[in-house]
Formats: sequence, C-alpha cells, structure tokens
Amino acid sequence: MASSSDVSSSADNTPENPESGSSPDPVRRGRVRARRAAVMAVPATLIAATLAVLTAEGALGVQFAISGMAFTVTAKEMTGTGFEQFGGLDNMAPNSPNEGDTGGQVLVVTSAIKHATLDSLCQSVDLGGTNLLIKAGSGSEKVTATDLITDSTEMSGNASFTNIEIGNDASTLTKAGVKGPSGVFSQQADTVQISNLRQTNYATTAAVFKLPGLKLSFSGTGC
Repeated sequence: MASSSDVSSSADNTPENPESGSSPDPVRRGRVRARRAAVMAVPATLIAATLAVLTAEGALGVQFAISGMAFTVTAKEMTGTGFEQFGGLDNMAPNSPNEGDTGGQVLVVTSAIKHATLDSLCQSVDLGGTNLLIKAGSGSEKVTATDLITDSTEMSGNASFTNIEIGNDASTLTKAGVKGPSGVFSQQADTVQISNLRQTNYATTAAVFKLPGLKLSFSGTGC
C-alpha cells in the first residue's frame, strides 16, 4: 500500500496533458518561485554567516566571547615582523548588557603580527568614571609579543611597511600565520612600524606577552 507521501510525490511528478488546454497549477508555480527566491537569498547572507562561523571556530584570532567594553591601547612606537590585517566580526556573550542595538556583534579590523615590540605601552578601560590603567615597557626593556592579534574599531599613528601587499583575499594570507574568511579584503607586509600608535580595541590575544615594568592602577584619566 502506498503511503500518503508516495501519493503526494507521484501527484507532483505527473506530467500535464498538453492537449487538455488547462493552465499550470498555481500551487506548483508558487513552489517554484519560492525555491528560486530561497536560492537567490543565499549569497546575501553567505559572507555574514561565514564570518560568524569562523569567529566561533577561532579562525579570526579571538577565541572567546568579548565583553563589549572597548579599551584604549597606546604606544610610542610599535615594530613588528609578519603583519596581516583584514575585517572580522566579534561576538558578545548571549544576552550581554553591552549589546545595545548591535545584536551582540562588533565589526572589527583584525591585525595580526608574528613578532611585535612596543615602546611605552599603555592600556586603559573606562569602568564608569574610573579607568583601569596598565603601563609597561617604558624603561630599557620593551614589551614583546608573539602571535599578537588585536581586534580594533579605530587605529591611528604614523605607519610604514616593507613589501606590503594590498587587496589580498584574507584566506590566502601567509605573513603572520593567520587566515581570514574567503572573499574578504586584506593586506599583509613583511614588517610594520607605527609611531604614536593609538587603538580602540575589543579583544587582544597573544601566544606570549611579556610586560617588563608592569604597573596596574586606577586613574581618573585613561591613556
């Protein structure tokens, strides 16, 4: 005995009688239009979905849910070897009080440096009138980092690069060992030097982060 699904499948596949003169079934036409609309909608969401998946898998450097509180980083000078930069998407914890109208997501510029040195590092986060302040590397020993990755919404300074490549697909980057999403604009260089560096960051990761002369304090002003 045929099941109801067999009957439906058979009915849908029954060819029309060309001599009947009847018009095509409007229900079937609606189904075809719906399928075509679904197929056309895929490219519009593909990039956002890819960014979200890669971020969740740690492919964009950040491997944790961000707090959604931005922090400021400054340095007299930063030098690095193996530099990459591309667009990314950071995600806050579910139901984060800082998500606002963003849905808990922040569009960022991810910068990756294989080996970095920073002179007079300052980092501050505004806790609501009081700033948590971290300073290091202002003496003879400088701050050093390996596999340094920062997710920023703003960056300024005086920059110079050697052997820079602009317009790469982010999935093909090779200088810092980090790959971004396919189809995303990026750039990379053998070396980078930025004086008077200032960043607004949402996340930072590093395999090794050495901070000589570390000083942590609370202050009425940030970096």
